[in-house]
Amino acid sequence: MADIILYELSGCPYCAKVTSKLDELGVEYESREVPRSHSERTEVEEISGQTGVPVIIDEAHDIHGMPESDDIVDHLETHYA
Repeated sequence: MADIILYELSGCPYCAKVTSKLDELGVEYESREVPRSHSERTEVEEISGQTGVPVIIDEAHDIHGMPESDDIVDHLETHYA
């Protein structure tokens, strides 16, 4: 099982930015597709406190619900580059 779980939505440009960085760095991750409706994103809200995506969990670095694509990319570059 991968240490990183990525909550994402198909067609989301911010999610694509994160998946591109993960692929560029060769980092294995588990993708979890979220519902299109924000009101149905209860799992993401429980983890991160908000319903937007992308959101990651990175068990190896004690991250349990990091939102915001720029912050996620910075985290990935710091810890996986």
